[in-house]
Amino acid sequence: MKNVTLSAEEHLIEQARQLARTQRKTLNQVFREWLLQYTARQRGTRELDALMRRLGHVHPGQHFTRDELNAR
Repeated sequence: MKNVTLSAEEHLIEQARQLARTQRKTLNQVFREWLLQYTARQRGTRELDALMRRLGHVHPGQHFTRDELNAR
C-alpha cells in the first residue's frame, strides 16, 4: 500500500475524523472507500462508452413516439 499526503483545512479534517468515528472507521478507511468509488465511476463511464460503440450497428428500424418509448 502506498502512502499519500494530502492538504486540507484543519477544521475540515477534524470534522471528517469525527464523522468517520461515528461510522466506526478511520479517516484512512473512509478515504480508501472514496477512492474506490471515485475510480469506479470512471471505469463505469468507460465501460458504457465501449458498450455503445459495440452496439453502434444496432438500429430500431423506426422512430418511436414519446409514449411508445415510455410504455412499460
